[in-house]
Amino acid sequence: MVKMYATKWSRSWNTSKKPKKQRKYVYNAPLHIKRKMLKAPLSKELKEKYGRNALVIRKGDKVKIMRGDFKGQVGEVIKVNTKALRVYVDVAKRKNLKGEEKHIPLHPSNLMILELNLEDNKRIKQ
Repeated sequence: MVKMYATKWSRSWNTSKKPKKQRKYVYNAPLHIKRKMLKAPLSKELKEKYGRNALVIRKGDKVKIMRGDFKGQVGEVIKVNTKALRVYVDVAKRKNLKGEEKHIPLHPSNLMILELNLEDNKRIKQ
């Protein structure tokens, strides 16, 4: 008897209303696809300048936090975790039980890009 296993991730997957399948798609996606999921909306000025609504977040970008405990604060991206789909901003931190300052991971959809890090020439061409 041949066992049939459901594939972990499929490029031909379209959509599903089931949250379980949506989470499975995001969790099992390869890193080159997950990187595209790290998009954040641009500010009004950047939308007009670049003619796009969103761009992939990179280290060094200046962002504004739009949701959560740190709402309204502006800071710089210090780390991007592609595997976990999380972004670390220098102003979003808390003390742990030992008293050390730890940065809080944020989802990119809860951020708005105010300034782009244009040190990379390829980023300028985007």
